[in-house]
Amino acid sequence: MEKEQVTGQVDKLKGKAKQAVADATRNPNLHDEGVADEVKGNVKQGYGKVKDRIKGADREAGTDINDK
Repeated sequence: MEKEQVTGQVDKLKGKAKQAVADATRNPNLHDEGVADEVKGNVKQGYGKVKDRIKGADREAGTDINDK
């Protein structure tokens, strides 16, 4: 698992928490900030998954992308 996947999940949870607080306090700016954090988390997770798959394919091919 790549670090981007973990930090992406943290960003998603932070975004959801901000949205919940924003809904309770009726703060539209905080809600938008939470949505942005959630989107950022999704992008980070996707990048981490792609990176993980590339490394997995590289190992299966018998090479190591980190050796270069």
